[in-house]
Amino acid sequence: MTTAPEERTCAVLDARQLLQTLAAGDEITVVNLLRSVAVGVLQHYPLDVDLEVSAIALPEIWGAPKSKQI
Repeated sequence: MTTAPEERTCAVLDARQLLQTLAAGDEITVVNLLRSVAVGVLQHYPLDVDLEVSAIALPEIWGAPKSKQI
C-alpha cells in the first residue's frame, strides 16, 4: 500500500498538532519529558508554508496542506 501525497501531508500536519498540544500541556506527569521532546521537535518542524513549497517542488511526494478549521 502506497501513501498518497495528501495522506503524507496530513500525517505531518496531524503530528505537528499532537506535538503542539503536548508542548502546551500543564499537567505534571510523564508528559513533562514528552513535552520537552515535543518542544525540541517543533523547533525544526515544517510550517504549512514549507509544506506548500515542498508540494509545488515535489508533488509526487507532498500534497499541499488543506486548511483545518477547529
